Amino acid sequence: MGYVTSLFARKVVAAAGTAVDPDALLRSVDLDPGGPWDPKVMLPDTAYYDLLECIAVQTDVTDLPVRVGASMRLDEYGALGLAFKAAPTLRASYARIERYARLWTSVVEYELREAERGTLFILHRAGPRRLGLRLSNEATLASAISIARQVSPVPVRPLEVLVRHAAPPSTAAHLAWFGCPVRFGADLDAILFSHETLAQPNILGDVGISRYLGSHLDLELSEAPQAPPLVSRTRDAIAQALSEGTPKMAEIARDMGLSARSFHRRLSELGVSFQTLTEETRRDLAEGLLRDNEHSLAEIAFLTGFAEQSSFTRAFKRWVGVTPASYRKDKAIR
Repeated sequence: MGYVTSLFARKVVAAAGTAVDPDALLRSVDLDPGGPWDPKVMLPDTAYYDLLECIAVQTDVTDLPVRVGASMRLDEYGALGLAFKAAPTLRASYARIERYARLWTSVVEYELREAERGTLFILHRAGPRRLGLRLSNEATLASAISIARQVSPVPVRPLEVLVRHAAPPSTAAHLAWFGCPVRFGADLDAILFSHETLAQPNILGDVGISRYLGSHLDLELSEAPQAPPLVSRTRDAIAQALSEGTPKMAEIARDMGLSARSFHRRLSELGVSFQTLTEETRRDLAEGLLRDNEHSLAEIAFLTGFAEQSSFTRAFKRWVGVTPASYRKDKAIR
């Protein structure tokens, strides 16, 4: 299980507006509605995705991720927000996110990667691409632009935004917010910036303060619990392979550049097995797909690696205690 800062959950609920009961939603993820907006208070990632999907049942969430992203303020992120502000250039600001994002979340990694037309700021998030995760990814990309515009003396407009999942019913809000083409169904979740944009000096850039804050964040990072990236990468690889049937450990190991023996040993050292990770990934993917209402039970059985719907039904009942049809009906009623 991964974790995200509870700040994201509070922002999502606030952005949903009057269409939802904010206090009830926050209590559903064990947050005190009247409590402080403390980014260091963490929330299980599955609870956060459940929250987003609960909101999606109550109101149209097409442009919710954009509204959430636009509401993000650097002052709410503590030392990391200050470090983003104090970095001398926008590139250096994003490098702070790349290095220190684990203080916000254990489920997302960021990468700055040079591309043909500029530099990609890439969001890596493992796991089944359920609705909650997809909405969270869109909000994360939108917030990356929001915080950039808070430090730049000139308007920040990327060259292109890439999103791995399919487009929502309307992309008007996305296009208006990013001010550039937004390509859904891409190979990455990323923002493409020109080199000139990232070289732009920040309004409050200060090398001395930036160095001091970097030392402070390095200390925080050293004290933060280490998440096992191999487990996240394995679950992601399993999710990608399930539509071809039950994944074989040797094939997943090869895709990750490891021998089967080394892969098995490294998982064992982390206290997990390939079979357990496969079961957990199947279950998480099935639950996410059942909440979406976009796929038939037969399609979900196929997407989770089962040859027959009856086999999927038996497995799901063993995991959750109810049949897939009952689970879907129960979630729709809620």
